[in-house]
Amino acid sequence: MSVAKNAGPFSGLLVIDLTHVLNGPFGTTMLSDLGARVVKVEPPGGGDDTREYGPFSQGRSLYFDVVNRGKESIVLDLKDKADREIFVTMVRRADVLAENYRPGVMARLGFAYDDLARINRKLVYASSSGFGQTGPLAMAPAYDTIIQAMSGIMSTTGMPDGPPTRVGTSLSDLLGGLYMFSGIASALYAREKSGRGAHVDIAMFDATLAFLEHGVMEYSATGHSLGRIGNRHPFLAPFDVFECADGHVAICCGNDHLFSQLCIALGRPDLLADTRYFDNTSRLENVDSLKKALEDVLRTRCVSHWLGTIQAAGVPVGPLLNVSEAVQHPQTRARNMLIEAGGLKMSGNPIKISGYPDPAVRPAAPALDEHGARLRDEFAPCFSAAAS
Repeated sequence: MSVAKNAGPFSGLLVIDLTHVLNGPFGTTMLSDLGARVVKVEPPGGGDDTREYGPFSQGRSLYFDVVNRGKESIVLDLKDKADREIFVTMVRRADVLAENYRPGVMARLGFAYDDLARINRKLVYASSSGFGQTGPLAMAPAYDTIIQAMSGIMSTTGMPDGPPTRVGTSLSDLLGGLYMFSGIASALYAREKSGRGAHVDIAMFDATLAFLEHGVMEYSATGHSLGRIGNRHPFLAPFDVFECADGHVAICCGNDHLFSQLCIALGRPDLLADTRYFDNTSRLENVDSLKKALEDVLRTRCVSHWLGTIQAAGVPVGPLLNVSEAVQHPQTRARNMLIEAGGLKMSGNPIKISGYPDPAVRPAAPALDEHGARLRDEFAPCFSAAAS
């Protein structure tokens, strides 16, 4: 059963999506979820590589489907004269073009920003790559793990006595896509005033570096790198994951009042009189002994008991959930954050905007060249068309 295209704030926009794998498709899927028409242009010979990536469900790649739902697919060989003419016709009508090739690839094809801006001056052209369009590493290939390693985030992730650890998701890829989406939205807003498009240049390296809030703060303040500190906060205590009798809870005390309420809830008001824990600075200096004191109490009862007790005291607390528990949580259902597209379950759209629907069932990702015949007809070259 076909599912109608979603309405959204980007309804009426035409997006040419030349992106592949994860970084770019994640950003263009956000545009699609918010109403844009996204036409995915795939190369001959199999299309986007992720069509062959696992995990698979119902014979479909979830890796591909999750970040390509709601799009149309056409196979074009951008080195072929006839296909290039179709592509140029698409560019004339498009609002946005997104690509995540290595810098220089689009220019060699004759489709750099300056080339296409002469065809369509209103075009917002977004490029997302590992290191951006400038700098000594601009031409270097990159995957998520390389960017995590080079950005500093891997050096700060993990336990103090353990090795540097990759964040448990493709964070740098996703951040690149997120910033690409934000850059496109910003350029479209600016176009409303200027009447002109722009080139949006996004680097996964920049995007990840921008998320190193604590690490950059520490470097700025001391000139030193923040080391691995496990699950605790570098500047607040207690602010960590703690062991209970049957699991773990995260407890976050952002000020002295919350610490006071926690000690009372745990039946340890004596800790408030201990000079080692008098204020946040003291607690940070004695964070290990404080954690031991708190866990000595927490280990005596189960997670559910402590959640109720600590929540009743007004202290921020939450259980440590695995992925299955998180996606089945009532809050996930209430926020419509597990949706269906093409019969497959996947994460929903976190952007909720009043006045627009947030459907629980969305259009599926396209089969390779699924819309090719119709799109070739729609964008058949018209050589009398004037440049925009």
